Amino acid sequence: MLNLALVLEGTAREWPDRAAVVCADQPPGKTTLTYSQLDAASSQVANALVSRGLVKGDRVAVSCPNVPYFPIVYFGILKAGGVVVPLNILLTEREIAYHLADCAAKAYFCFEGTPELAIGKAGAAAFDRTESCEHFILLTAEPTATSPDPRRETLAEFTHRQPTACRAANTEATDAAVILYTSGTTGQAKGAQLTHSNMLQNAQLAGRLFGTHSHDVHLIALPLFHSFGQSVQMNAGLASGATLVLLPRFSAEQALAIMENEKVTFFAGVPTMYHALVESESDAGLRLRVAVSGGAAMPGEIMRRFEERFAVPILEGYGLSETSPVATFNRVDRPRKQGSIGLPVWGVEVEVVDSDGKPAADGEPGEIVIRGHNVMKGYFGRPEATKAAIDDEGWFRTGDIGTRDADGYFYVVDRKKDMIIRGGFNVYPRELEEVLLTHPQVSLAAVIGVPHDVYGEEVKAFVVPAKGAEVTEQELIAWCREVMAAYKYPRLVEFRTSLPMTATGKVLKRELAAQS
Repeated sequence: MLNLALVLEGTAREWPDRAAVVCADQPPGKTTLTYSQLDAASSQVANALVSRGLVKGDRVAVSCPNVPYFPIVYFGILKAGGVVVPLNILLTEREIAYHLADCAAKAYFCFEGTPELAIGKAGAAAFDRTESCEHFILLTAEPTATSPDPRRETLAEFTHRQPTACRAANTEATDAAVILYTSGTTGQAKGAQLTHSNMLQNAQLAGRLFGTHSHDVHLIALPLFHSFGQSVQMNAGLASGATLVLLPRFSAEQALAIMENEKVTFFAGVPTMYHALVESESDAGLRLRVAVSGGAAMPGEIMRRFEERFAVPILEGYGLSETSPVATFNRVDRPRKQGSIGLPVWGVEVEVVDSDGKPAADGEPGEIVIRGHNVMKGYFGRPEATKAAIDDEGWFRTGDIGTRDADGYFYVVDRKKDMIIRGGFNVYPRELEEVLLTHPQVSLAAVIGVPHDVYGEEVKAFVVPAKGAEVTEQELIAWCREVMAAYKYPRLVEFRTSLPMTATGKVLKRELAAQS
């Protein structure tokens, strides 16, 4: 028997009165739940689900930002033996309906949202058009509030009079615990099935990698519907008895203020978050012990500026939703290498292979492949897609281009699908973005390929200028021509006030391409 909910149950028994979850942005004021309160609330959710007919293996979807509802519902589903299906809170009604139907969700917990982002309305409408989904539970912004729609049951109503004790269901290590939807390298969103063993071992790995302990205070600005925030912070933090401070919507100024006020020791983010922190004019004093980056390649210039300003080294790692997510990481007990995603974590093999699937020589680019306890069970309901992604020997094809050096450190060159082929030459956007960020008048940059009649693709850069910058398109192109090879430098530059991003802080290059 193995159930991911044990990371909460075990800590609740050991430290029942310790603060587990804090939400400074939760109306009507700061909300704090102890471990015993969090465990009791999740037990009520579990008991309510079982009373409505949930059986082991049933999928239950959740649309919820970083507020206390998320861990309450997440662990309640696990305790009941269900499979958690966290959904991106920015999905539209049509997209939510697709996900509910694709995973055959039996129940759906949906946050009410705000006037600016009415998740509840879109979620309710999606539920109404999904025949397989039997229960809709509204998570009201104010926990004790009544439902704005008499047809919709609130969480308070759903769990009314349910017992506050529930032992985790007798699930197996190989049973799916979480389904994370990802577009992967191609095609429509697919649900990566992560087992109880996948998720538990990744949480334990994070604890060992960063020396996470019970006195840590995590600021969780990464969305919890994403694997990075779930494994590296929520699950790892709760397993160690740490306090989780939830930030529903990231802003650099608020994040820095919370770090100072809550004495935060552990922060994890994506590169765009670190960029915003560096650009912030806040004078907050930090007590960070650990700063972790993942989700996308960290530009060296942003890392340098952050470490220079805040005197905290950033540990960069790599993984995907399909790998639970952590696969490699820089370690506190080993030297860091600039631009490296580090070494494979315990129990995980990583290789770089050529187009024939054979190991590439050190320094030669190829596709990164991964094998180990972190690799998903498969894509839900898609055996052919699973077969295409995982070979007979268990190697998962990431679709990322990388290299390995003589010391065994890995480097991500770029996404396979983002690579530009200009006149027969391979151009890797990340390399160019790194160089652009060293220009004193460039704050942020994204590089894509656009169609060209002669070269097949041309290199285009989207640039957010630094404050007070006066550089022109022609001046920037001329500078790039001086510092980049002739086949690489962008011939096209477009200035933007901001770049489109996902909820996890990744630049939406598809959207930029569609606008070009």
